[in-house]
Amino acid sequence: PLINMRGEVVGINSQIYSRSGGFMGISFAIPIDEAVRVSDQLRVSGRVQRGRLGVQIDQVGKEVAESLGLPKPQGALVRAVEPGSPAEKAGLEPGDIILRFDGKAIEKSTDLPRFVGNTKPGTRSSLQVWRRGATREMTITVGEVEPEKVARAPAAEASKAAPPASAVARAWGLTLADLSDAQKRELRVRAGVRVDAVGEVAARAGIQEGDVILALANQETPSLQAAEAILARLDRSKPVSVLIRRGEWVQYTVIRPKG
Repeated sequence: PLINMRGEVVGINSQIYSRSGGFMGISFAIPIDEAVRVSDQLRVSGRVQRGRLGVQIDQVGKEVAESLGLPKPQGALVRAVEPGSPAEKAGLEPGDIILRFDGKAIEKSTDLPRFVGNTKPGTRSSLQVWRRGATREMTITVGEVEPEKVARAPAAEASKAAPPASAVARAWGLTLADLSDAQKRELRVRAGVRVDAVGEVAARAGIQEGDVILALANQETPSLQAAEAILARLDRSKPVSVLIRRGEWVQYTVIRPKG
């Protein structure tokens, strides 16, 4: 046990830092609150239960926060939502940013798994979510972590056929095409446009051929026509946020014009 100067047990020593194999005065410990929680669960049920939402998350960077109107980089960016998961049932979508869980602020993405993991499965919890420039309040029933769960294989890439490129989209370094109904079902998206080729401006933002653009400047892109209309209205002197789907992952990036 790890004991403080008052003789109180404050943790369980689990590892030491050493370059020689001997103790060098640095060790790592499991906080006592976590150890007691695990011990209580083992005594009651013989196993440890941890909460889960069924989302894949990422950190919110400074550029993404600025482009989405967030006052500071915060929250957990939802990159993917597992089909049939508590998150899907609650209405969470790829591209959402979770700002609060049960009233607790998510300052960085690693806060969310800790808060959720410490929540008893079956608990109804509140979420505050940032979606397309506004906050939404949601309720979710926390699920249970399944240690043996097998990860799903990434969805197959879309067809390679492409219509003639639009001059509006080309100005942003993009050649876009509509998704077929079959591709939408395969990718499990309701809408979006496929990136068939990438020019210099979009390439600098990390956009790749085969990506699916779900939103531009916080506006959904249900079709090629809608995407072109959004791009035509944008000020090319200012950065624009882009929500993209790549395989099973969803992420924000920012296209910055030259200059």
